[in-house]
Amino acid sequence: MKILVTGGAGYIGSHVVKALGEKGATVLVYDDLSKGHRDAVLYGELVVGDLADQALLARTLRAFKPDAVMHFAAFIAVGESVREPVKYYCNNTANTLNLLRGMLENGINKFIFSSTAAVYGSPGKALITETEPLKPINPYGHSKVFVEKALEDMSASQGLRYVSLRYFNAAGADPEARIGERHQPETHLIPLALKTAKGERKSLEIYGADYPTPDGTCLRDYIHVDDLAEAHLISLDHLSGRGKSEVFNCGYGHGYSVREVIDTARKVTGKDFTVENIQRRPGDSPVLVADSSRLKKALNWNPKYDDLEYIIKTAWEWEKKQ
Repeated sequence: MKILVTGGAGYIGSHVVKALGEKGATVLVYDDLSKGHRDAVLYGELVVGDLADQALLARTLRAFKPDAVMHFAAFIAVGESVREPVKYYCNNTANTLNLLRGMLENGINKFIFSSTAAVYGSPGKALITETEPLKPINPYGHSKVFVEKALEDMSASQGLRYVSLRYFNAAGADPEARIGERHQPETHLIPLALKTAKGERKSLEIYGADYPTPDGTCLRDYIHVDDLAEAHLISLDHLSGRGKSEVFNCGYGHGYSVREVIDTARKVTGKDFTVENIQRRPGDSPVLVADSSRLKKALNWNPKYDDLEYIIKTAWEWEKKQ
């Protein structure tokens, strides 16, 4: 198959490109490299371009004629979305609509969307199912909900078939340490903890230690990025087999607190480091844990790396190379 991967030079996108390439797919990556890295594209060709550039996007779609599109080109920082909401609505929402319009104009009707647990807001439940009302509490989550609603409408009236994968916390790296997390600036807990262990940071900040959780810190469902990549491949198989449009959660069904992640990072690295408690960060939910039973049942998703220590170990091997 021929797959166009937007944002394929970024963290999750590059791992999906790796998985596609290893399966023998023909891949074209479309990325403006504002967040991604040219050397993270292990398979296929790279077109450097912005989804706001409708002329370049149209030429690329016409020339490549993909069988399906996987879309990862989004901004992801919750705190930044609170400070700069327009940036998130322009890129995450408007640019996705540019892409979808270009697809339909070129007869491309299979789409896999990188969504997020942030669409749920703070549901206050131990496990979140796909039927939970969408009540985001930050612009990042809102920007993704708008796209999901557009996909639902386009699927009903214009023949688009899609799978929307609502990620929880992607983490870890390629086991061979060829690619991994390289955000600038970095905002994710595990790489920040590892950078602190390396001595690149004086301390690691915990954003709020007074949440209604067992140890007062936020609880998250961490999923290894390669298990997440596999969810995209089986979603592609589903659409290729004429499967209907679907929405699935992607997580392991249990969470770890910020303090538990820090303790595991200390164990994996063998290094102690300073941790500071500071005030809560706007837009953070106390608990986000997935019920992914629907994905497992419907598409036979069988995650292989459900182990926090393994997740952090792969991230550490990558981080040591940076």
